[in-house]
Amino acid sequence: MNIYIGNFAEDVTEDNLRELFATYGNVESVKLIKDKFTGASRGFAFVEMPAKGEAQNAIDGIKDLKGRMVVVNEARPQTDSPRGGGRRDSRGGSSGGGFRRGGRY
Repeated sequence: MNIYIGNFAEDVTEDNLRELFATYGNVESVKLIKDKFTGASRGFAFVEMPAKGEAQNAIDGIKDLKGRMVVVNEARPQTDSPRGGGRRDSRGGSSGGGFRRGGRY
């Protein structure tokens, strides 16, 4: 089961997460999400646990990490974000109306 954990401090590492979740069972992988420009933790991660029962126990049991309350639940599949601002055409611009500079119509 893929588990989302969020709202943790910036200094939490993948090893901290692996150790915490391992108290509930086998941890297959840990993916700490980092800012692509600074490399700093964004405060959330995904933990994969193969046994659904162990994963559910971790979801039910983990409430805080390093003294900070955290959010732990089953990860939902990624979907198209409504924040994307509409479809893009092959030129990289918005496909919605309006005028283009320098183009012929």
